[in-house]
Amino acid sequence: MLRFLLIRTGATEYDSQGRVQGTLDVPLSEDGRRQVAMVANDLSDQKLAALYAGPCRATQQSAAILMDKLGWKTKTIDKLHNLDHGLWQGMLVQEVKAKQPKVYRQWQEHPETVCPPAGESLQTVRERLQQVMAKISKKQKSGTVGIVVAEPAASILRNMLREDELGNLWQVDDQQPSWEFIEMPIAVASGK
Repeated sequence: MLRFLLIRTGATEYDSQGRVQGTLDVPLSEDGRRQVAMVANDLSDQKLAALYAGPCRATQQSAAILMDKLGWKTKTIDKLHNLDHGLWQGMLVQEVKAKQPKVYRQWQEHPETVCPPAGESLQTVRERLQQVMAKISKKQKSGTVGIVVAEPAASILRNMLREDELGNLWQVDDQQPSWEFIEMPIAVASGK
C-alpha cells in the first residue's frame, strides 16, 4: 500500500502580508522556519520511502530543514511548482479584490472557472500534478512518500488525493494541518 505524507511549505513574508505568491521565488520567513521545525518534531518517528519537493526557494528550504532534522533525502520535481497566478503575483489579495471584484468572487466560489491573467488554470495544475503522482506511484509501490509543496498547490493536490472540497485557495484554514497522511486512490495512481 502506498500513502502520502503531504507537507505544506512553511510561511513566507508574502503569506504574512496577504500577498499572492504563486511561482515567485520567496524565501521562508522566521515564522516559516519555526513552522517547519515543529513539523520535523511532529514527524521525528516517521520513516519515508522518499521525499519529493517543489523547486521554489521556500519549499526547498522547508525540505532542507526536514532533511537536516530527520535525515530524509530530498528529490526535487520541477512539476511540483506552485500555481502560476500570472499578473496577480506579488499583489495583495485585497488589491485583487478591489480591482477585480467579480473575478475575485468567482475565484472564491468557483476557482476552476477562472484563469488568473497570464497565469495557469486549475485544470492545467491538476493535469501537471496528476502526471507527478502517476510517476511517483510507478516508482514507489508501497510505503510512505513525503511531498513538500507550497499553497495553493498543496490544497489542489490534497483535493485530488482525498477527492474532497477545494476550499479557499488564498487562505489556508487555521484548522488545516501543516502535514497529513493521505492514502493513494486507485484513480490517481493509474493516472485516470
